[in-house]
Amino acid sequence: MPWIRIDLSTGRTEEQKQKTAEAVTNALVEFCNCTPESVSIIFNDVTADNWAFSGKLLSQANKT
Repeated sequence: MPWIRIDLSTGRTEEQKQKTAEAVTNALVEFCNCTPESVSIIFNDVTADNWAFSGKLLSQANKT
């Protein structure tokens, strides 16, 4: 039973997440030989003040 966690910066629409869920599920069905019903996906929206890249918070990097 695949459990997938996808961390994204905030701002994705429900439609984008739905399409992503369908694509990831289809890939797992094809390549891992599992059923769609066994796939669980969690989307975690991360705010810019809780995400750092290259040593800088994204909230601060956007201010420079």
